[in-house]
Amino acid sequence: MMNVKEAVVARFQELMKEKSLKTNELANVSGVTPSSVYSMLDPRRKEVSVNLIKKLCDGLEITLGEFFSAAVFDDLDQEIQ
Repeated sequence: MMNVKEAVVARFQELMKEKSLKTNELANVSGVTPSSVYSMLDPRRKEVSVNLIKKLCDGLEITLGEFFSAAVFDDLDQEIQ
């Protein structure tokens, strides 16, 4: 099972593959620094901001609803410990 951060990364990787975008290209079309995207993709980083997700979705020309409507978000681990 994945946590939310892992699901977000998996979803962006899926979308980048669909659109044949490299990490730097996603950053460029989204108006964020490549380091922001690489940092999000880093498995050691535990959190990702909604603002970054929104900017990347804008760059991919999808809504937050379209982003989060993927199956990867349906069976996440419970975040409450």
